[in-house]
Amino acid sequence: MDDHELARSLATTAGELLLDLRRGATGPVGRKLGDEGDRRSHALLAESLRRHRPRDAVRSEEGAELPDPAELNGRLWIIDPLDGTKEYCDRDRTDWAVHVALAARGKPIAGAVALPARGRTYATDEPVRLPAREPHGPLRVAVSRSHRPALIDALAEEIEIETVPMGSAGVKVIAVLTGAADAYVHAGGQYEWDSAAPVAVAAAAGAHTSRADGSELVYGNVSPSLPDLLVCRPECAGNLLAAIGAAASRTGLR
Repeated sequence: MDDHELARSLATTAGELLLDLRRGATGPVGRKLGDEGDRRSHALLAESLRRHRPRDAVRSEEGAELPDPAELNGRLWIIDPLDGTKEYCDRDRTDWAVHVALAARGKPIAGAVALPARGRTYATDEPVRLPAREPHGPLRVAVSRSHRPALIDALAEEIEIETVPMGSAGVKVIAVLTGAADAYVHAGGQYEWDSAAPVAVAAAAGAHTSRADGSELVYGNVSPSLPDLLVCRPECAGNLLAAIGAAASRTGLR
């Protein structure tokens, strides 16, 4: 199978594993459930990539170190075995995800975001089409339900927005692709595995993807930190970037 199909297959399979673990009547609960889910999903994804793509490097939330650059062939799989651990530990919530992406020369070229509790996997092998947006009303911005960035409040003073709280970076990006939100704005700390797969899927669908200041997202850096992100409908990008820039200049937030 090609890279796009592999990303979908791996994310979906890891998601099924996580669902089975969460449904178990005698399994771990609370934080232990999240820890065990992270561990098992990482093991499945890492072993599958060693089997299917033995020459490629892997960066995971559960093992972030990159190999010696001399050993790289220019291809890096970036995985988040369980994005939204807090939501996963609440058996009634569905806003958690599995991320699998392939980056080459700094760009995510294939990826998949599985939403196991919703029975869907969004991937670059079958890009979704952005739905039409109602021309009026405030911009709906997906934000963290538990760690709302200060930049969002500053942004609300520049343009009219409606915040839509939810878990998981992957879920927030998918909300843009399904029309549940117009944009996802984040600042204040993330890592490559939080955004690589969602960005690959969003870009394939025709959405705008960038750093919060409009600069290019680059993956496979020595440090896995990639602290801010903007994913939005393309027609919203200009106004949002201008408003984010004005809010950042006024408040000193980045």
